[in-house]
This record gives sequence, C-alpha cells and structure tokens, in this order.
Amino acid sequence: MGYLNLNEAVADLERSGHLRRIEQEIDPFLEAGVLQRRVYRAGGPALLFNRVKGCRFPMLGNLFGTLERTRFLFRDALPGLETLVRAKIDPRELLRHPLAAAKLPLVVKNLFPRRSGKGPILENSTTLPELPQLVSWPRDGGAFITLPQVYTEDPVTPGWRHSNLGMYRVQISGNDYRSPCEAGMHYQIHRGIAVHHRQALQAGKPLPVNVFVGGPPAMTVAAVMPLPEGMPELAFAGLLGNRRIRLVTACNGLPMPAEADFCLSGWLDGDTVKREGPFGDHLGYYSLGHDFPVFRVERVYHRPNAIWLFTTVGRPPQEDTSFGTFIHELTGELIPSVLPGVHAVHAVDAAGVHPLLLAVGSERYTPYDKTERPQELLTQANAILGQGQLSLAKYLWIANRGDQPPDLHHVTDFLRFMLERVDWRRDLHFQTRTTIDTLDYSGRGLNQGSKLVIAAVGEPRRELATVLPGDFRLPEGFTNPQIPFPGVLAVQAPAWSSPPHGDDPVLNKFCRGMERLGAPAGFRMVVLVDDPVFVARSAEDFLWTVFTRSDPAVDIDGVGAEIRDKHWGCEGPLVIDARLKAHHAPPLEELPEIEAKVDQLGVKGGPLHGII
Repeated sequence: MGYLNLNEAVADLERSGHLRRIEQEIDPFLEAGVLQRRVYRAGGPALLFNRVKGCRFPMLGNLFGTLERTRFLFRDALPGLETLVRAKIDPRELLRHPLAAAKLPLVVKNLFPRRSGKGPILENSTTLPELPQLVSWPRDGGAFITLPQVYTEDPVTPGWRHSNLGMYRVQISGNDYRSPCEAGMHYQIHRGIAVHHRQALQAGKPLPVNVFVGGPPAMTVAAVMPLPEGMPELAFAGLLGNRRIRLVTACNGLPMPAEADFCLSGWLDGDTVKREGPFGDHLGYYSLGHDFPVFRVERVYHRPNAIWLFTTVGRPPQEDTSFGTFIHELTGELIPSVLPGVHAVHAVDAAGVHPLLLAVGSERYTPYDKTERPQELLTQANAILGQGQLSLAKYLWIANRGDQPPDLHHVTDFLRFMLERVDWRRDLHFQTRTTIDTLDYSGRGLNQGSKLVIAAVGEPRRELATVLPGDFRLPEGFTNPQIPFPGVLAVQAPAWSSPPHGDDPVLNKFCRGMERLGAPAGFRMVVLVDDPVFVARSAEDFLWTVFTRSDPAVDIDGVGAEIRDKHWGCEGPLVIDARLKAHHAPPLEELPEIEAKVDQLGVKGGPLHGII
C-alpha cells in the first residue's frame, strides 16, 4: 500500500537510511537551495530541515534526488503500472500473465478519487508571509513555491474528470507582491491551465485555483507527468500512489487532497497581471521578469505537522533530472502507440530538455527501394513536434531505426552517427517565426523563435576528423580551435557586441572567410563560442552551451550556403553561433559566502559530514 501522506513517506525514508534530519537553523534565503543542490550532486539523502529561519514549518528537499529513491517511494505501485502499460501496448499480455491481470481491478480502482467531508488539511490555516520564503538564486525576484501542484477545472464542464494538475511556479513575495493575499502564477505555453483560464476569461468569471504543496509523493510526480488528453492527473496520482486520493472541498469550491500538507485556495482574477521573476531556472539561466496572472489567495490551509516540500532548479543535472528519468521509465514504451513509426525519443537533460530532442523513427514508405533520402522520418518529425510538450523542442535530430543508430541516451555517439550521414544541402528543415519554450531566451522574444529538424538516413557518407590538418587556418579574429568530439570544431569568436536582437556580422564573416580559406575535411559542424576550452571539456558543457545559446533560424549559417527552391542548405560545415548574446538571460551563479557557510555542515562532526 502506498503512502497516505508525506509524513508517512518521511518516516519510511528515515527508517531505510534515505533521509537526513538537519537540526541546525537553515536560512531559506539562498542557503537551503545551495544545500539541496550540493547534496543532490553528491547523490545524497533527502533532507529535512527542522529549524527554518523565520518560519515555523520544516522544509523537505531532495526527496526525488536519486532514481533509486524515487523508485523506492513508488515500489508498491510499479508492478501494477507496468502491467497496465504492457496491456496498453499489447492486450495479449493479459493472457500471457493471468496472475498479474487478476490484480488489475484492484489497481484500476485507485484511478477514482473519493470525496470526504473531513481531512487533516482542513484543520489549520496560515498566511503567505508565514510560509517558507525560499529564494534559490541571488537574482531571484522573491520567494517561490518550487514544487507546486496547481489544480484547475474546466469552467464549462467542472469536476475532477475535466481537471488539470500542473507544476507552474508561484511567486509568493517580492516585486509588487506585497499583499498577504497575492501571488504570481507563472504558466508556460502549452499548459492545461491556459485552456481553463481562457474559458474563464471568455465567460467573464474568475478562475478558481488551488495550489497544493506536499501530500502523498505521487501527487507531486503526477503534476509533471505528460499524460494523454482526457486522463486527469488526479487519477494517475491514485495509480502511482497505490491508493485512491481522498478529496475535501476548499473555500473556492474546488477539491483539495485531504492529506495535502498545504493548499493555497483562491482565484485567477480576470486578466490582471503583475511582473513575475526573475527566477533561476532549469536551463541554467535566469528566466527574466515578465507579466503573468495574479493569483488572489483567499485562504492558506495546512495540516497538523505540515512539511514544506521544495526543490531548486538550475543548470542540469538537478533533482528534476530524476523526475525526467523516472517518467521516461514509466512512459517510454508507450511512444510507438502514441506516435506510429517512432520508436524512441529522448529530451536531452544536459541541454536543458526542450532545446534538444533526439528521436529514432522508421522509413517504411518504399520498402521495395533502397532508402536514399529522409521521407517518412519527416512525417514523423512533424508528428513529434505536434505532440504535447514535445512540441517545445527547438532542435530535433531524427535517425532511421533500420540504420541501427546508437542508444539515444549516448548523446554524442548519436550526434556522431548523424554527422556521418547527414547531407546539409538536403537534410535541414526549418520552422521559422514559431513558438519555443517560455524559458528559452535564444529567440526573438518571449515564446518566439524557430525550430530545426535534422533527418538523416542511409550508410555513412564520410569519416569524421579527430585532428586538424597542419596547414589549417581560421579567418582573422577567430582563434583557439578545439575538437569536442569527432567531426565537430569549437572556435573562439569575438564577443557579441550588437544591440539585443541586432544583426551581428561575426557569423557571416566566419562562414565567408572559411569559403576563401577552405574548410578542413571531416568536420561537419563548427560552433562559434566564447570559450572553446570550456565547450570541449565535456559532452555536458558542449550540449548546454550550443543548444541553449542558439536560435536555429538566426544563429545558423554554413560554408557554401545556398537557397534552392526556397530550401536552405550548405555544401561545407554547418556553423552554429553559440555565443552568449545581449538578449540572452544571464547564467546562474553561486555566491562564495553561501558556499562557505554550507561547507561547514560537511566538516567532521557536521550533519552532512561524508556527504558533501
């Protein structure tokens, strides 16, 4: 049986050696965030801060900090979920495993929440200023709820069956949020809450919203699950938690879990907006301040012995990396049933997830003929970019399964495989002036940018170079060439000096200069960067720099470029301008004085000795 509430999970983790209590006072302003990130990087335990500066509620961080611990939390439910997934892929599995099939009715009943007239969440209330004021990064605009479960219902057809539970960060102090009943509701594009909010605006009514924190761990994971339309996250939370979610009613009429630790209950009031942010985000940069809806909080409920569940995000890997890996384990096998012909997809965590997506598809259009160019792969690429949050991908590289590409999780091996086969004259497919991830500032504005599909099929066309020829020369002003991996060259370019979104001549100058000098054989991609030694230091540094700092339509050129029948391509290497630009958000940074303070917890006799 799964956990009834977060306190049960904490007790179980402590008994099993997965949790460490910290009795020293911890400041939610920067210190708690640094601690959580440091312990995550060390593969350490969940952390329960019992004394939080300026607050009476304890804080729990790093709950999902390792894949092992995440599996442990849901160990009772995983066999039933796996049976359901196998049955979805092939119903004959139920005949092959009748004992597992016999248990399915017990599993399926957990899909249905049950109503109750009482519950621990109804017993106490507090205010926004009394909650832990978590500030994760030095330039954050205020305190944020970082693991919120934001619940809304369809205003036209209300009820849990037509609900959305998503994780949209909530700013509870700072900027102009000085009232004890106002918060900022940051939701990105392609989120279910947006549909409900639009319907409420069209009806001229405020949208009721409940924000849950804590409760059964399955609720937190359900809030980030990419579920198919029509399956409420509350139902999935019951499956994953291995027990039905018990609901009570909040002051705004919406349900809330009876065992939640906290619930902020209120409304998105019409189209009122205020500035939200900055916020250190999972791409490794600050998402800047922008206007977002105001969440008017009528009441903040909390249970007895409530625990404030939190995380911090930043340049991957972070705790949300474990979320992503666990979700892939649960749903990866379903990809072919959702996207016919597609065998696997991988959103690359090191590149910030949405900036880089890898996929393996199938070429089945002309089985009687040797496949010499991408055909069905392009159809499948369009399907991928039309599917849920996969639609936020900025770069999509897709290979043919019949060519036996490497495992998608071996990212540089896969990119090498593609570079051996790609024809830049034909295999680049741009979508210009479209939408990209709200947190990605490489484009022309908020939610604005471009996408690029790179599809390649067939036998290798070339061998990739691993050393530069002795007579290699760079155009004037470009220096320090490095080779991150075969076939790829990183070159130091002059720092960006144009106004935000202005035209900088550096990319064009490099490409035309290489046309005169001659591009070295065996290098199919060149990246212009600020620090090529850093970019070549590791695969993670290469992926993060190149794919978070470039907008395909603006920042790609090539040696020997031409447009034919409105299709852009190039004869020589593809060149990506991945310099930090004036319109980009600033990268995240740690403060040495906070790091030094945290170091003291790891000295001999300290609560984290041997961990950090």
